[in-house]
Amino acid sequence: MNTEFFIASRIIRAKKAPESNNISGTRPIVRIAVAGISIGLAVMIVAVSIVTGFQKEIRDKVSGFGAHIVITNYDSNTSYEPEPVSTSQSFYPALDTVKGIRHIQVFATKAGIIKTDDEIEGVVVKGVGKDFDWTFFDKHIIAGESFRAGDLASGETSKFVLVSEQLAQKLKLKTGDKLYMYFIQGQDQKARVFTISGIYKTGLEEFDNLYVLADIAHIQKLNDWDSSQVAGFEVFIDDFKDLDYFGNYVYREVGQELNAQTIKELKPQIFDWLGLMDTNVIIIIALMLLVAGFNMISALLIMIIERVNMIGILKALGMNNTGIRNIFLFNSVYLISMGVLFGNIIGITVCVLQKHYGLITLPEESYYVKVVPINLQLLPVILLNVGTLLVCILMLLLPSYLVSRISPLRAVRFN
Repeated sequence: MNTEFFIASRIIRAKKAPESNNISGTRPIVRIAVAGISIGLAVMIVAVSIVTGFQKEIRDKVSGFGAHIVITNYDSNTSYEPEPVSTSQSFYPALDTVKGIRHIQVFATKAGIIKTDDEIEGVVVKGVGKDFDWTFFDKHIIAGESFRAGDLASGETSKFVLVSEQLAQKLKLKTGDKLYMYFIQGQDQKARVFTISGIYKTGLEEFDNLYVLADIAHIQKLNDWDSSQVAGFEVFIDDFKDLDYFGNYVYREVGQELNAQTIKELKPQIFDWLGLMDTNVIIIIALMLLVAGFNMISALLIMIIERVNMIGILKALGMNNTGIRNIFLFNSVYLISMGVLFGNIIGITVCVLQKHYGLITLPEESYYVKVVPINLQLLPVILLNVGTLLVCILMLLLPSYLVSRISPLRAVRFN
């Protein structure tokens, strides 16, 4: 067995023994150092899980409502009523077959006004077709149900609409109620009567206060379009990490007549806000690592001072400074490992409790989510564990050189 490791293991066992009184003075310091590492790692695990969970939740909501990539005419950025695009495009619906692209669907938008006996509200009607993927909205419907769009070419159109909870509360509406909407088309005013089939709530006020979902055929009729004319196409991908790649891919595929924009380009303010959270996490991790490292430095220095006599004896017996340093480094690595172990237990337990029970809530109107979201993944936890071990050990290398300055003669006499 390695001599340094053997001596370090005996010191560790001595610390565990209740009858060992010669180290009672260092026990509180050592425990504080271990506790500092445990709390620091737990905070890092929780912080990373919360931030990545929050980012994922908001990304999924924004992308679910507005798609990952939107294909339109170039004039659509300034109006909810752009020039129409024909569905007879080479990429529609061929993009569905591309690996990594989940779905492509048509849409159209038109500004309108909802009027009730007591209230009036401006909205944007988003028209959806038969190919619309209801997966996202089905998860966020809180009353009623979704509808299925008809087909203008066959004369089948749905009279149902989906409204948000915010609009329903403002206008005092519920499922099954009639919804009277007015549209301005040139110099004319056109009215339509719908029936509310369901009420949704995504938590994204920017969208919930504005959009009503209806059959795209109504917008086509109001705009005097035929069944092959739409405002654009929405593309969904399998993995958000591939957004930039598929954004460029789709842009090339649609040709020069159309424009393809990713959700990050369409909603930069939201994604810039989410990006700032990465900076916060980096600051938290850096601070926690510094605290853990300095705690271990304090513990190491105290352990060296307490065992000056032992150092002197080992030097007198011929052990070099490197060997003595290794003894204290092995001892420190054990303490760091204990701190990391307890930190994992605390951090993962907090994350699991929050994920399953939602103990910490948030105001949804400000944060877009009701409870603090958790995205606990194995890889970030492993990286935090390895990083904590490496940083703490590296920070201990310099103070461990203190043993080289201890004289054997003075050390044996030290009391």
